[in-house]
This record gives sequence, C-alpha cells and structure tokens, in this order.
Amino acid sequence: MIKKLLEISFKKCDEHSPLYRQLESQIIQLICHGILKPGQALPPSRELALSLQLNRKTVVTTYEELDAQGWVETRERSGVYVSRHLPNTSARAINQQSPKLIRSRQPAYPLINRSSDVATSTDQSAQNNVSGMPALLYKIDDGFPDPRIAPIEELVREYRRFGKGRLANQFLTYGPEHGSYRLRVELADFLNRTRGLQITEKEILITKGTQMAIYLATQLLIRPGDSVFVPEPGYKDANQTFKLAGANLTFIPVDKEGMDLDMIEQLCKKKAPKMIYIIPHHHRPTTVTLSAERRMRLLNLARKYRFALLEDDYDFDYHFSSSPLLPLASLDTDGHIIYVGSFCKSIAPGVRIGFMVAPEVVINEAAAIRKLIDRQGEQLLEEATAELLSAGDISRHIKKSHKVYQERLENTCRLLREQLGEYLTFDKPNGGLAIWATYGKNISAKAVALNAEKLGLKISDGSNYFFQPDSTPPNDYIRIGYSSLNETEMAGAIDIWKQALTSLKAK
Repeated sequence: MIKKLLEISFKKCDEHSPLYRQLESQIIQLICHGILKPGQALPPSRELALSLQLNRKTVVTTYEELDAQGWVETRERSGVYVSRHLPNTSARAINQQSPKLIRSRQPAYPLINRSSDVATSTDQSAQNNVSGMPALLYKIDDGFPDPRIAPIEELVREYRRFGKGRLANQFLTYGPEHGSYRLRVELADFLNRTRGLQITEKEILITKGTQMAIYLATQLLIRPGDSVFVPEPGYKDANQTFKLAGANLTFIPVDKEGMDLDMIEQLCKKKAPKMIYIIPHHHRPTTVTLSAERRMRLLNLARKYRFALLEDDYDFDYHFSSSPLLPLASLDTDGHIIYVGSFCKSIAPGVRIGFMVAPEVVINEAAAIRKLIDRQGEQLLEEATAELLSAGDISRHIKKSHKVYQERLENTCRLLREQLGEYLTFDKPNGGLAIWATYGKNISAKAVALNAEKLGLKISDGSNYFFQPDSTPPNDYIRIGYSSLNETEMAGAIDIWKQALTSLKAK
C-alpha cells in the first residue's frame, strides 16, 4: 500500500524540485498524517526505486536525509524504519487516487479584524553610543550575511533596467499593497520548490522584512489579554511586538531539541494560548533546530487546541549537517500556521524583501493593515528581485554563499577553540549564521564587551536573550555571528577579544 501511495503522489509532485526532496516530502507527509506508523518498515531502496522508476541513489539519499532529520532510523542488516520516538498519530483519510494532501484555504483560528483600527507605536529601540571610544576595527554581529558577496550588481542591473524601460512609469506609481504580482508568482514557485509548500501567489504578502510580517500577524490575531507562548531565550523584537498588542507572554524553555513541548502540552490542558511564536529552524539565539518528534507533537497540539502558530523562518538556507529541514508550514494542511521569512539573511539585511504565507483571507486582512502603515513596497526593487528569482541568480548566490559560510563557520570554531577555549564553551551549530556560546564562571559578558569596545571590537554584551526575572543570568551567554567577517578579519577580531578577556582576568 505504501509503495502505491508513493507512486501516485510522487507523480503529482513539483517537477522542478529535486527528486530526492520530492520523495522526502511525501514520506514525511505520510508519517505526519498517520499512514506510516512509528516503527513501521519502509520499502527497501532497490524495491522502491524500481517501483518509482528512480535511480537507487535517489532513494538512498532520501533515506539518509530522513535519518539525519530524525524521521526514520536505519537498522544495520535490517532496513529503514519510521523512528520509534515519533508520536503515534491517528491515520487521516486520504484519497487513493490523489493522495497529495489538500492545503486548507481557510485558517483554523479566528481573526481579529483591525483593518480600520490599527494602533500606532514609536520605535523604542535606541543605540548606546559610548563617548571617547576609538573607531571600531571589527564588529562581531548577531549573525548577518556578508553583503560583499551578495548579488548586488545583478540586483542593481535589473533595478536600472526596469527603471528605464517602457514600464518604468507603471512601477513608479501606486501599486498593489500585496506586493508585486510577478514577485509573488516567482516567490510562490521558489518556496514550493525549496521549502515544500503548496501555495499560490494569492497566499503571499510581500513585506519589508520578517519583522513587518510578525507585526502584521500580531495585529490580526492578538487582543489585549490574549496568551502568547514564546521561547526563552528568545527574540526580543518579536516579544515587544506581542506586548505592544497587549499579549500576556508565557516563556517556554528551549533545550537542544527546541521548545519544551512537555511544558506546552501541560499548559494547554489548563488554558490554550491564542498563538505560539516559534523559530523551529536555527532558533534565535541558540541556533538549535526543533526535532522531528517535537514538530509532530506541536502540530498535533495545534489541531487539538486550535491555536495559531507563527513560524519565523528567518534563516532557512544555511544548514550544514544535512539539507535544510522543511518548515512546519510544509506539513500544515489545516490552516494553523502563518509562515514568515525574508531575503535579509540570504542576500543582505538592507534588501528589505520579506514575506508572509497564510490562507488567502489572512493575507487580504494583513494587506489591508499593511496599506495603512506602509501603503506598499518599492515596486522597482520587487520587480528586480522577481527577475533574479526567475533567472536563478538568487539560487546560485545561495549555493555559492552556502560554501563560503560553511568554511567561515569551520574557521571561526577553530579560532574560538584555540584562542578562547579557556574562557568560553560552545557547540558547533548544525546551521544558521551564528554560534551560541557560554562564558566561564565569573566572566561578565557586559564587562568583556565594554573592554573589547575600548580596543576596537564590538561584540555582544549578553543582553536581549532572556526576559524572565528568574531566568538563567543572561550575562554568561553570547551569540557570535561568524558569516560577515572573512578569515583574516575574524582572526583579528578574536585576537582583540582575547586581549579584552586577558586584561580583565589580570584585574
């Protein structure tokens, strides 16, 4: 039966997506919807390859990816089995003639219509400039891409071409608040191909980065007094956005497998939240990835308790231990998830192209609010980005930068161990553009940061990670962005960092 279902569904997959990713997606769908049970054997690779008319290496690669992500387990001299650690889900009805699961066109959560009554706020952030400091030589940031390797020339070329072309006047006047139609079409194809989504342009809103998308989703869902579960440690700007809407935040601990689903489940039994904000891929700031078992449990809880999931996939492309894990939204057929992301990490932070993916009715409501706060995006930039997506420039850049950043990660980890091993500890992340590290006893991240800045290095001071008064003291933890500095620059930065630590120790 399993082979038959895969045969039918595999034929209906996106022909532009790599074959092993198509097969991977179909098997995960069957697991999540209870067709494949924990401990159940999968067909042998030769047998499945013959059935699907694929090269056996394609099936082997699929099984290896599923194993690396925790969906299956390989038993020596026995075969490949669905992981026994996954929750047992009741089988859901599936059409034998068309087993590809239908994505809900309606949300599974109630909306708040704030289209005509949007509260405004002022930016509460401020930069702390310390007088008398020397000019900075280096900055170790929060995990930003290197704009020097971004496809800026290609983007500028297309920007100028559209600005001078016969359609220039059209792009320089008011346009759709949803964003460029062509960009939404190209982006839908890109997300379907790379992230396993099943969407059309009608389910996409173009935003100014991920933060705008988070704000819009919050305005649609949260009333004063509503409960929102957020990770701890977590992302400050998201938490502030929820508080601005009047939400009551419940902080959920994050360990090496992601947010604590046991705590979430216990809290839901008492009172379910209105929304859970989650970064399942390269969680910010810890860089951990939500395990396959917890992904399934979270989706099951969303179905049972009917809360919304706001999935922030700010940093999808750079995963190094395997292919990037498909987002939760790729498994959401019930309309529980609002999926947000951007090109700010894959291209450059200053290229403010973000997106929200949700059922069409949600997108239309969000577009109405976006129209009030920003009217629309910049059409020339959106059209130029659409052209780069269509021509494959962005995909080629991601492939090139993936290699560059992986080499920088290896180099940074080596330097940290060699130069700062006595001062801090860390685990090499499986992906993302930052490293999560802990200082040793009696070392204050704030004191180190202040001392380093006097020497010309800007680094994290350990703040903005933990938000509960009784949380683990935040000064011991730092997030180290490694991707925006080349090898020479990182060596210079870590040398200054070591000087800052050594001088503090001497005191």
